[in-house]
Amino acid sequence: MIGATPAIRLTGLTKTFGTVNAVDRVDLDIAEGEFFSMLGPSGSGKTTVLRLIAGFEQPSAGTIELFGRDVSGRAPFDRDVNTVFQDYALFPHMSVLDNVAYGLRVRGVAKKARHALAQEALEKVRLGEYGARKPAQLSGGQRQRVALARATVVQPKALLLDEPLGALDLKLREQMQVELKEIQRDLGITFIFVTHDQEEALTLSDRIAVFNNGRIEQLGSPAEIYERPSSPFVAAFVGTSNLFDNAVSARLLGRSGTHSVRPEKMVVSRIGSSASTAVTDRTAVGTLAEVIYVGSGTRLIIDLDAGIRVTALEQNDAHRVDIDQRGARVHVGWHDRDVVALA
Repeated sequence: MIGATPAIRLTGLTKTFGTVNAVDRVDLDIAEGEFFSMLGPSGSGKTTVLRLIAGFEQPSAGTIELFGRDVSGRAPFDRDVNTVFQDYALFPHMSVLDNVAYGLRVRGVAKKARHALAQEALEKVRLGEYGARKPAQLSGGQRQRVALARATVVQPKALLLDEPLGALDLKLREQMQVELKEIQRDLGITFIFVTHDQEEALTLSDRIAVFNNGRIEQLGSPAEIYERPSSPFVAAFVGTSNLFDNAVSARLLGRSGTHSVRPEKMVVSRIGSSASTAVTDRTAVGTLAEVIYVGSGTRLIIDLDAGIRVTALEQNDAHRVDIDQRGARVHVGWHDRDVVALA
């Protein structure tokens, strides 16, 4: 259950490397029991923030509080958190059970007790029958779950995950995303997840912080981040957006400023086609430049006469209007409610 005292509170957190501000005055509260993701491109500061929380780096300024306790200057072993890395770092000569029990062994827990706790942790990640195996006998997804069991068996108050699914292939990564969310719900502890994969962040998170140049560009739920991006950077980085600058906005929208419309919000119809088309608030005319089949949908790239290239995404269902001829003249429509003003 989410409590009143945040699991993690960052206040004015700053980390400099030479003249570079890798983390620039970040203020952030993460609630107890929350699945929280830090999303951003390489060099945006997200991994440095995670390392600061873990204690692997010391802040240049600001404070880090864990459950109301200032740990800014404390060593990693003196913080009630644990970390799972992309490299699982399992001991190849140990059994799965002994790998999971290793942290308890270091803490001086007796063999019988630590094996019982390790077995319980394996049951929680659905690997209860794999304790006698060696890591080399497991799949990538199974090794990931062993790493999770090892990190959680010591009962940390928060678990830090640094792109833990990055080494998996696409199908296994998607499967592990679902399992990871289920594991977090079962354990009920705070998960802080670092990723550069926006779809992964949208799938897993209760809330997302989008990082850019060492700062949080936007903070919100997955739906808020995707449906109402606050800046051109967020609109372009999280999913795909059609960005209209001030001049294009004036011509197509009748308003000033920078705006975005998601591709799936756009409706395309061939000029002169007898097929019925949806009525939209705004319409522009253009030429179909490219048609890209992506399985569940078809991506249409259109050069508008207004001087901008846009992307529309149509679902491949029975109602799809068949537009697949490059060079075709088309109408592109959208509703005013789907236009997002960007700062």
